[in-house]
Amino acid sequence: MEKLVAELKKILPLKETTAEGDIVIVAARTPQMLVYARVGAIARDQSRKEEWWHLTLHMLAIPLQTVVWTLRTPQFTGQEIFTMGGEGRFIQALRFDPPGGSVSSSSPPADKEAGRQHPSGLRLVK
Repeated sequence: MEKLVAELKKILPLKETTAEGDIVIVAARTPQMLVYARVGAIARDQSRKEEWWHLTLHMLAIPLQTVVWTLRTPQFTGQEIFTMGGEGRFIQALRFDPPGGSVSSSSPPADKEAGRQHPSGLRLVK
């Protein structure tokens, strides 16, 4: 599992944090899988004294599947490989930066009829 994680860290643009809405890579030894998932929700597990979190993952595979795993922060941010049922798992969020690494400062198209920008960045087409 360590070898697979090292390879993933070399070839994928990974983030150090994980937030709701992020796309993560999920790797598991058994069953052998390497899939993407979207993070749905991250909620504190109030039943535990230490910081554990309920991480909702929407697996982007066929068939679509939603799972909720209870993990510590280092486990869902790629800081450590963890086990579930004795089998190794790894999760880390992907970074989707635009080319050049900075966000474009261009503004959305203006609404020509009203002479101002629409809040959603959309324009009315008739």
